[in-house]
Amino acid sequence: MARRAWLIWGRRTLLLLAALLVLALLGVWLFLRASLAQLDGKVTSPLLSSAVTVTRDASGVPTISGARRLDLAYATGYVHGQERFFQMDLLRRSAAGELAELFGPKALPLDRAHRLHRFRARAADILAHMTLDQRQFVERYAAGVNDGVNALGARPFEYALTGAPPRPWTAADSLLVVWAMYFDLQGNQEPRELARGWLARHTTAEQRAFLMPEASSWDAPLDAPGLAAAPAPVPATAPGWWGRKDALPPTQVAGIGFTDAVGSNNYAVAGTRTASGAAIVSDDMHLGLQLPNIWYRLALRFPDAAGAQRRVVGVSLPGAPPLVIVGSNGHVAWSFTNSYADTLDLVRLDTDASRAGQVRTPAGWETPAEHLETILVKGQPAERLVVRETSLGPIREAGGALYAVHWVAHSPQALNLEHLKLETATTLDEALAAAAADGIPAQNILAGDDRGNIGWTVAGALPQRGDAARGLAVSFPLDADGAVPSWQALLAPGEHPRVVNPAGGQLVTANSRQLAGAEAQLLGDGGFDLGARARQLGEGVRKLGDKTDVPAAFRAALDDRALYVEGWRERALAALDERGVAGHPARAEFRRLLKESWDGHASTASSGYRLAQQFRWSLYELVFAGANAEIEKLDPKASVLGATSRWGAVLARLLDERPAAWLPPGYASWQDLQLAAIDRTILDVTKDGSPLAQATWGKRNTAAIAHPISMALPFLKRWLSAPPDQLPGDANMPRVAGPKFGQSERLTVSPGREEEGLFDMPGGQSGHPLSPWFLRGHEDWVKGRPTPLLPGPTEHTLVFSR
Repeated sequence: MARRAWLIWGRRTLLLLAALLVLALLGVWLFLRASLAQLDGKVTSPLLSSAVTVTRDASGVPTISGARRLDLAYATGYVHGQERFFQMDLLRRSAAGELAELFGPKALPLDRAHRLHRFRARAADILAHMTLDQRQFVERYAAGVNDGVNALGARPFEYALTGAPPRPWTAADSLLVVWAMYFDLQGNQEPRELARGWLARHTTAEQRAFLMPEASSWDAPLDAPGLAAAPAPVPATAPGWWGRKDALPPTQVAGIGFTDAVGSNNYAVAGTRTASGAAIVSDDMHLGLQLPNIWYRLALRFPDAAGAQRRVVGVSLPGAPPLVIVGSNGHVAWSFTNSYADTLDLVRLDTDASRAGQVRTPAGWETPAEHLETILVKGQPAERLVVRETSLGPIREAGGALYAVHWVAHSPQALNLEHLKLETATTLDEALAAAAADGIPAQNILAGDDRGNIGWTVAGALPQRGDAARGLAVSFPLDADGAVPSWQALLAPGEHPRVVNPAGGQLVTANSRQLAGAEAQLLGDGGFDLGARARQLGEGVRKLGDKTDVPAAFRAALDDRALYVEGWRERALAALDERGVAGHPARAEFRRLLKESWDGHASTASSGYRLAQQFRWSLYELVFAGANAEIEKLDPKASVLGATSRWGAVLARLLDERPAAWLPPGYASWQDLQLAAIDRTILDVTKDGSPLAQATWGKRNTAAIAHPISMALPFLKRWLSAPPDQLPGDANMPRVAGPKFGQSERLTVSPGREEEGLFDMPGGQSGHPLSPWFLRGHEDWVKGRPTPLLPGPTEHTLVFSR
């Protein structure tokens, strides 16, 4: 009897536990459901002057329609707040240096680095100097965000996991989101200058000119067929750190294949070469990839100042002022790539024991202002950080030296709402004028209008360099003596260089050097890409010929031909002659795969492509490891690769010319160096025990696109990540693709013919894993299969009124 009773009670206990588990899971599910966005019904707000309608299609893409642009700002904030608030929160916290409040001590290094710039205080100052209309526009968006979050049935799910309540949104936070993009797009310039400074101190003038050329044969400027500068001669001696083996990492540095994947392509085709006579504008901005995607698709409908009905379609940046970042307005379409203009100087500061607390700048001795910053840390006491600021900017230390960070982002003119004028521009000239005055990180803008005109300029804030004759010397840290001056003011918008309606009927930018002439000095060099991608894309667009259309133009961004890596494959094959493979079966297999598993593309099934590409990376480590070991002591993000994207062209030249003085020590010949790189590659790609033939590019280039919460809570990754798709494409070709970096959107459109426009992006509209739109469109993006740019038929309607 006792045993039977125990069995009965055991079953009851199990049933009770199962019921409790079901109830717990049901509670979690109901909580998550409660935090989904409202899609239908009515919303009232006293802030609205008239009704606004938000209709959504089957993919969750909204069309937001109303009588006043200010009312649309509120409704956009409401939609952003309900579907993307945590993403917005991370962006503002990143810019302000406030991530440790959510994530604890592990976020402190980034918070300290970003808090140095005191962007929250700068945001308050910019808001105070905005016009009433501009400030009201940002404040109305912030009100919409807060009303949207407060209307949810439960707080966004991320805050249940972090244990923190969502902090209300403010107008200042929207400016911080723009500064987050300054960090993303220009944050490489500090470590780049430190790396270039180290190289300058550890090379002769001749070695420096050779190792860090300002141009190469790959460059494809907008104003010339190429750059005619003669390459510097190979110096008679190599620097002492060249090929230093003691600094070589034991295995290949993880992710090195994508550290040179700088971002974005755009191109415009003039009406003289299109079937419709209107320009075609295409854009694919390359950024870090995660869920939700950085961009939020939308269309806006509103009357302009003249009463004409406008429709603007494109992408917005949740959290930033509610603008269409890239898109088309029916008359003009516009697109961006990072310009890599030089917008930051590191100015070395002198000190003197007899002048306690003072530093010497090029203007003389001064006492820096001190600002006490408090960094809140989850689970620990707050940290106090004293920021010292000179007339040139805040002070940072690196390698025992003090530098003033003189960055355009600190200027009161670095942020504004001039971007709004792009939404109502009717001609190319109006668009380019608005872009040049735009308060954003300096971007290449390509625009085209419905009359067929196309043009380029740099949108955003640019420093005014005092002496163009100094060339690109300002891309090195500057001395306190002022011999090479730092910038003192911003370049006037009317002085930004332009290229309009070129003879070839096309414009292409892909982060490489834009200009060959004297105006290149207005931009400097803030880390230009090599140029191989721009050249390949330009040739691809040229092959579209005359009478091209939007679908053909869209496909140009999907070009994954391995034109750049082909040269490295040929060098590896040349090194793998009979002597090179004799007695080395792995090398023989390497040679076979280079020949037989190669289709001329960065294809997922190609092991030949992966081996050729990783051969290049292995060579980089063999020759530059000594320098990198020292440079990384200055800044963990600093490297030779960051100092000069043209290292590959320099190394290729050495391998082809084979000067004895530059053969790294410990190698009998240049062939032996290349064979060592091949052996290193073999060890790296087979370290998991797989045979060499299974080392395909797809295995290396597998998507790892996930919600940031999954990094802190890996057990949730199954529900908070995209499939591990094998991705074609790579750096140095139009179809840029890496596990966590790549084409964050693809957009192709003719202004005035938006119905023909095409689009895709790697994630869906919503940041909520229970939303049907969380991953909607991802598979299309993976396969390069475009979908219509304009929203489809209405499936949901939300009406806003007073």
